[in-house]
Amino acid sequence: MPARQPVPPFTKDTAIQKVQGAEDAWNSRDPERVAMGYTEDSVWRNRDTFIEGRAAIIKFLRGKWERELDYVLRKAMWAYTENRIAVRFQYESHDAARQWFRSYGNELWEFDADGIMYRREASINDVPINAVDRRYFGPRTPDEHGLELPLE
Repeated sequence: MPARQPVPPFTKDTAIQKVQGAEDAWNSRDPERVAMGYTEDSVWRNRDTFIEGRAAIIKFLRGKWERELDYVLRKAMWAYTENRIAVRFQYESHDAARQWFRSYGNELWEFDADGIMYRREASINDVPINAVDRRYFGPRTPDEHGLELPLE
């Protein structure tokens, strides 16, 4: 698999670029596209679910987006080192009964030398919200890149 730019060692700017690229991919809601950012043997902890391998990631994401409808995500780089990035995120979605949720979380990412993620750990909390309280209605426009996420 070819390298996925940017590659480690990360700088502040390249870490932010990596985070925005991940946000853009996840907002596509295309499991195959998203999974290409992870190694064939990538390992995940997503909430209480443990996932290993790209095929399992695709299966997980298909199920996720069948349940979490109209999903829209925002990510922000929190910290970085040579080949690791810590991310804060928020996303909104609704279930089949049209109950909206804002999900808050943190992720820890670790990359190989080609800039492909081989480890992802995510902790996520869901808060029910009213539809009128939504703040995310689609992917960011370029002028919104880099904006901070509100605490609440």
